[in-house]
Amino acid sequence: MELEYADIVMKNKIQIKIAAFRMLALSVLFLSSNLLADKKPTMSLIQWLETPSLGTPYLSPDGHFAVGQVSRANWKANKRIGHLWLRDIEAGVTSQFTQGDQNDKAPVWAPDSQSIAFLSKRGEDEATQAYTISINGGEAQRLTNHPTDVSDLQWSPDGMRLYFLAKSDISSEEKEKRENRDDIVGFDEDYQQESIWRLDLANGNTVKITDGEYSVNYYKVSRDGRKIVYLREPTSLPGDDNLGEIWIMNIDGSDAARLTDNHWKEYGAELSPDNRLVIFISWMNEKFDSYHDDNLFLIDVSTGIIRMLMPDFDHDMDAAHWSADGQSIFFNANVGVKSQLFRYSLETETVERVTDGESNILNWSYSHETDSHLFTRNEPGRGGEAWMLHSDSDSRAEQLTYVYTDYEDKFPKLRQEAIRWKATDGVSVEGLLTYPLDYEKGKRYPLVVQVHGGPRHSDQYGLGRWRTYLPILAAKGYAVLWPNHRGSAGYGDAFMRDMVGGYFRHSHTDVMSGVDFLIDEGIVDPDKMAIMGWSAGGHMTNKLITYTDRFKAASSGAGAINWISMYAQSDKHYQRTDWFGGTPWEENAPIDLYWATSPLSEIWKVETPTLIFVGTEDERVPAAQSLELYRALKENGVDTHLYMAPREPHDWKELRHRLFKINAELEWFEKLLNNREYVWEAAPED
Repeated sequence: MELEYADIVMKNKIQIKIAAFRMLALSVLFLSSNLLADKKPTMSLIQWLETPSLGTPYLSPDGHFAVGQVSRANWKANKRIGHLWLRDIEAGVTSQFTQGDQNDKAPVWAPDSQSIAFLSKRGEDEATQAYTISINGGEAQRLTNHPTDVSDLQWSPDGMRLYFLAKSDISSEEKEKRENRDDIVGFDEDYQQESIWRLDLANGNTVKITDGEYSVNYYKVSRDGRKIVYLREPTSLPGDDNLGEIWIMNIDGSDAARLTDNHWKEYGAELSPDNRLVIFISWMNEKFDSYHDDNLFLIDVSTGIIRMLMPDFDHDMDAAHWSADGQSIFFNANVGVKSQLFRYSLETETVERVTDGESNILNWSYSHETDSHLFTRNEPGRGGEAWMLHSDSDSRAEQLTYVYTDYEDKFPKLRQEAIRWKATDGVSVEGLLTYPLDYEKGKRYPLVVQVHGGPRHSDQYGLGRWRTYLPILAAKGYAVLWPNHRGSAGYGDAFMRDMVGGYFRHSHTDVMSGVDFLIDEGIVDPDKMAIMGWSAGGHMTNKLITYTDRFKAASSGAGAINWISMYAQSDKHYQRTDWFGGTPWEENAPIDLYWATSPLSEIWKVETPTLIFVGTEDERVPAAQSLELYRALKENGVDTHLYMAPREPHDWKELRHRLFKINAELEWFEKLLNNREYVWEAAPED
């Protein structure tokens, strides 16, 4: 009996301990579950590609509403589709305004603020047409029935006419020949000139305002509706857009007069409220030499005198508009890793900031009726919401949209910082660093260097384009560097013009100096680094794999490898004459410089495993460049793959092609940098 009792007591003690252990385990599990619940899940690749994006917002003339485009992924259509969204300013309510499977874009307010004209291709439309919709809702009504795509809608001040750009239709004889496949064309000869057209809303008649052996690339109706300032180019071919000149004419097309004669690219021309002055932006300096920062110029219409404003303002300008009273000019300027709004006073010839802070102003529009600015504003590691700011210096910006709110609530916030380092010759260089999500100071991380395109461009605060996929890389433990190397815009003429005379002069060593800076700071593992870029970023990737073997993986997107063949293949090549001092085929051509600067000249040095991507319809950096790179690497025994996307132009559009590219890169980086397997994400079925 005694033994039985002791046995029972022992069993009870064991059961009590087991129960206590179970309670402890459940508590730990409960606490762990709570901790996991508090930790936000990381973004998937599909969620990244489905992230919405905002276009330029526009304020109604009466100031009561704002309209803009929000585009989202549509996997069934295999592309992004945009719809118009309307914001009731007073009520603080934002709602989707247009519906359907079509892409609605480029909204413009009617002068009475009661309707919106926009561009769309709906139903049986064979080309993009102008539509209108009432702010009270209802079905959109088609306004034009043009045989070719309509673009750049502008209202007359009385709301009775709508202006647009479009090409003429080809002749019936030409259509018949093409149907019979009798369709051989002359290269660079088979194009239609683009003209300004007017739609009279009262009777539906369409009138061609400009006609002749020239193409209109841009136009702007004056505020009083009496004049049009426009950019006339010899053809509609992309390679001729640097040969355009600014002209002015009456609203009916009469009395056309030329205002410039410089043979360099101009844009954004706009008449002052009294029609006496015209502003425009061009990459010229005071002496009208080419390849400088984009500067602001002023034309006196009566005398034809042109002068550059703000010669000491050493930043690159994006756009400019006359103020409501015509006494000053607002403009948006690139100031390195951010863009800001400024105001220039004609009376005092002084410049003041309108916006400030660690943010990036994009998609800016100005309402002269209400003296207000609408724009999207990117912040470090964040997508850009739409904001409104009155020019009154005492006013504060008002947030209009919350498109990214769900994303910011759902996913971890990225840490993105501006960093600066010294180049090999002592010049200060700036860039942006995005940290891994679980960054710990003192721990080293793999690095992906992403080089921007352009090269007259700079990386700025925000999430970047679809190709950057910062949230995905950060979640996988990568640091990402965006270097604004020499040749980038926003840092002054001397910095940007460093590429004149040889392209890769200091730009590639600037990138490597930034890499070394991050290694010296203890952030980056020098044995786990990758390089990637698109367009000019692809050029840089091609250069760097010939310059160094320190990168364990590379991804070259639509990059040039041979500047000589590239000059002939690309649809635009005029800025390359600035880089190299002439064409490759002129007498005494600088052919040695073209070749010495081509990554192909040193391709035998490459050891870095390299992926190559290009679209078959890319006219800017044609597929032949990527093929040259692939053949060279393949025959030299370098691990490489060339992926060519059917139907794609320079910037890929199809969602599944975008998905493939990012999947392939992630697999490449994970294998070569981290020795980890990567599971590809599949496109949603619907």
